[in-house]
Amino acid sequence: MTDAAPKGVVLHPGEMKAYERGGGARTIPLVGPRIGARGFLNGMTIFGPGAAIPLHTHNCEESVLLLEGNAIAEIDGERHEITAGDISWIPEGVPHRFVNASRTEGMKILWTYARVDATRTLVETGETRPVLAEHGD
Repeated sequence: MTDAAPKGVVLHPGEMKAYERGGGARTIPLVGPRIGARGFLNGMTIFGPGAAIPLHTHNCEESVLLLEGNAIAEIDGERHEITAGDISWIPEGVPHRFVNASRTEGMKILWTYARVDATRTLVETGETRPVLAEHGD
């Protein structure tokens, strides 16, 4: 990317690479520095039936929109049943995770981090790494 002002783009997630997250989830990174974004990251994570991601925190705010399916949003020790169209806001440092509530259907979320250098810290291990590193960036 050059120092020139970035131009807007249209992304087609169905044509983009998905990265395995483990536990039956895979992520498609969307908006980020690769296309010129300077203020936030977003992407989609697709969960197989019963899939979940580990409890974790971030170094910034996050918002998650449930696009498809039914889920459990675990946020700071509370479990919330959510359905397609529901959206969450999670402050920096608050432990959270999303679980596909269905054993037979998939689930899909759109996530947005409030900074391009967002990190994920796993609660169980304390391991921290950049979100972008999980996507091959």
